[in-house]
Amino acid sequence: MGTTEVINPATGRVLTTVPSLGVAETDAAIERAQRAFVEWRRVAPGDRARLLRQFAATVDEHLEELAALEVSNAGHTSGNARWEAGNVRDVLDYYAGAPERLSGRQIPVPGGLDVTFHEPLGVVGIIVPWNFPMPIAGWGFAPALAAGNTVVLKPAELTPLTAIRLGELALEAGLPADVFQVVPGKGSVVGQRFVTHPAVRKVCFTGSTDVGKAIMAGCADQVKRVTLELGGKSANIVFADADLEKAAAAAPSSVFDNAGQDCCARSRLLVEQSVFDKFLALLEPAVKAFRVSDPALDTAEMGPLISAGHRATVASYLDGADVAFTGSAPDGDGWWFPPTVLLARSTGDRHWREEVFGPVLSVLPFRDEEEAVRLANDTAYGLSGSLWTRDLGRALRVSRAVETGALSVNSHSSVRYWTPFGGMKQSGLGRELGPDALLSFTDVKNVFLADS
Repeated sequence: MGTTEVINPATGRVLTTVPSLGVAETDAAIERAQRAFVEWRRVAPGDRARLLRQFAATVDEHLEELAALEVSNAGHTSGNARWEAGNVRDVLDYYAGAPERLSGRQIPVPGGLDVTFHEPLGVVGIIVPWNFPMPIAGWGFAPALAAGNTVVLKPAELTPLTAIRLGELALEAGLPADVFQVVPGKGSVVGQRFVTHPAVRKVCFTGSTDVGKAIMAGCADQVKRVTLELGGKSANIVFADADLEKAAAAAPSSVFDNAGQDCCARSRLLVEQSVFDKFLALLEPAVKAFRVSDPALDTAEMGPLISAGHRATVASYLDGADVAFTGSAPDGDGWWFPPTVLLARSTGDRHWREEVFGPVLSVLPFRDEEEAVRLANDTAYGLSGSLWTRDLGRALRVSRAVETGALSVNSHSSVRYWTPFGGMKQSGLGRELGPDALLSFTDVKNVFLADS
């Protein structure tokens, strides 16, 4: 077992070191989770619900602590970090209502009684990304635990601190030992063992599409269930009849929030040709006013990128690109990058087609509704997106036609814990959150009882 240095991206300085577990330690955690599952699945639904509510209450008591960890470890603004800690609490509260309502069906059949049960799968392995470490962890472990599974969770090497603390808080809240374990380490070691270990019955992964494909292929060998939330290149479509001032004011946060390190980022801006110049004129001051600063400040709207290497990758997308305008970013220590707007010369531009995962917005005009839909769908991804129009009929037509898992009309929000979230095409497989996510952590068992 080795150690990994954890860096503050706003300063470039080492915060602490955490263990980096190997195969033996990972196997031991999985085997403990397998033993704990035997008893956890038998916990009465009301008691399991009570423990999850207590976990939520314990998280609530430590919101500021968790938020401060995320600010220093992930570079999230303090406002975002508080929302993220609160989201973990809310998701736990939401799924705490599930154990007592996870019911099957009685199906009419001749000769007896037929009933179905939703049985927990067993051990669930959750692999969390570095861009939203807290909420995405909660989206996985809350429904998995509610359904009666045990969980082993691998945080990202870059941002492990909040996951480790959540594991400690679970024990403080009274969850039995080994029901929820955090296993820090390399993806090639810990994550890969989740894929190959036969006791892990499902893997939940959020991250790049290429890694997701490899995980899916590995899980296929054991016909192991997967939920995958992968890359995105979401479109923000603005029609001429929209409230242009409102759309322009909202556009910066839709792509620059979390420094653009968001699979849901609306990084392709499509504007109807007749208002293209007007919209850019409205957008420019909004971008220049976007506050990039020390993420611990309450006034900050954007913090740094996660690492020096990632900053270099984001900067490479500007090579030879047509820069329309930029915002500002601090000088000095830390991995800062200014909000940047690029004019796409064609849909073949690299910054238009690839997921930059940074504060870079590509802009392109369209002629009419048909072309807007075609351009929005001209991507391998389909995770999120926005549509701005005052025409209800158009909103319905375009919403149905755009190939994406989540779409907002006259808004740029993507995630609500009580509604489904997930992608189409190469943006993923399965759905998180909402009432149906719980069922993805169960198997349906059918039982027939003969009447004679």
